Amino acid sequence: MSRLLDEFMEGRGREVRVSFRELVKRIPSTTYATFALYRYPAKFIPQVVAYVLERYARPGMSVFDPFAGYGTAGVVARLYGCDYELWDLNPMLEILHAVATLEPRDVDVDGLVEQMRRSEEEFRPGWSRLGYWFHRDFLPFLYRVWGFYHSLDDGYLKLILTIPLLKTTRYFSYDDIQRQKLSRSPKSIQRVRSLLASDWEALFLQMVKQELNGLLRKLREYQALSPKEVEAVVRGGVDTLSTDLECERDILITSPPYLQSHEYIRQAKMDLFWLGFTEEEVRGLRRLEIPYRKDIRPIEVLSETYRELRGRIEEPRLREVFDRYFWAVLGALTRLQEKIGSHMFLFVGRASMRGRPIPIDRIFAEHLTSTGWAHEATLVDGIVARRMFSYGVNPATGIRDPRTPTENLVILRR
Repeated sequence: MSRLLDEFMEGRGREVRVSFRELVKRIPSTTYATFALYRYPAKFIPQVVAYVLERYARPGMSVFDPFAGYGTAGVVARLYGCDYELWDLNPMLEILHAVATLEPRDVDVDGLVEQMRRSEEEFRPGWSRLGYWFHRDFLPFLYRVWGFYHSLDDGYLKLILTIPLLKTTRYFSYDDIQRQKLSRSPKSIQRVRSLLASDWEALFLQMVKQELNGLLRKLREYQALSPKEVEAVVRGGVDTLSTDLECERDILITSPPYLQSHEYIRQAKMDLFWLGFTEEEVRGLRRLEIPYRKDIRPIEVLSETYRELRGRIEEPRLREVFDRYFWAVLGALTRLQEKIGSHMFLFVGRASMRGRPIPIDRIFAEHLTSTGWAHEATLVDGIVARRMFSYGVNPATGIRDPRTPTENLVILRR
């Protein structure tokens, strides 16, 4: 590790600017291997997890991520011989993690796609809004390709086809794929018009082939990093805000939901429907997200920064959003930390409300140190590529809102 970090670690509780991409040489880029197969909001860059495990872990230790999202913590933990447990409300975690950790095999991609083209099987998602998000001309074809997917008996072929088929299907929808939330836009409508004017069935199949070949290449890259055989527990559909950790874990590393961007099921629901989830199941997941929950209980937030900022928020609705976020996330972390033996690492951004920065990392650190943890340091890394928080001016307020220019790794130890 760099001399700067060695010097900084002699002092405790300070903020230090770093670049995790430069600190971790083992992983060439954030999109290398299987670290970026699927577009997931607020995703860990793998170098953050790798930095933590290189510096604080040893083979045989266990890692826990209660807000695992895409599952990066587990994909990286295998490289360092660490057992791990992953939870996320989104049930796609289990599928995405299974794909990302597959061993590469020789696959007849052309033959697989040709079988899909000729299939007469059908699958129709149980989604009442399907006609709003897909042009009617596309639907009979989509029913057949997804019918082929759901009829596959070979589990390996089904897994490797999942992400290419999801990505291509979304491209043929009215969703603006550059936006965080599922939404139509003039740009996405024009994309569909252009597709309709083309040989779009051939294009769809060609895109699936390209995605399949790319995925197989990524699996080989991941295998070249020498992942180890470890024990893994991966649980999608878990309500982290109310679930207890049964086994003790050495390290907790997570990126909790962001202050004003924690509606991840809304972005994922199109994919969930094609994967076979029902409207009632998806609604049930959405009801467990922070903005829609009815059961978030107040806790005492042990942070002077929290109390000071809360006193400045004049609008009752914003104060409620502020309170509920910290009650939910800190309530979960306070409960879960009882089973963590060594360190906690919280990777968070400094979001803002009405243009006022909210130092979430500082509030987390102050609260958890009051429960017995020592705050070693906060490492501050600039966001290089962003899928989130790209507003110049907040459309709701008209106020310039830089959102999250950095993401901070809060390091806490027993």
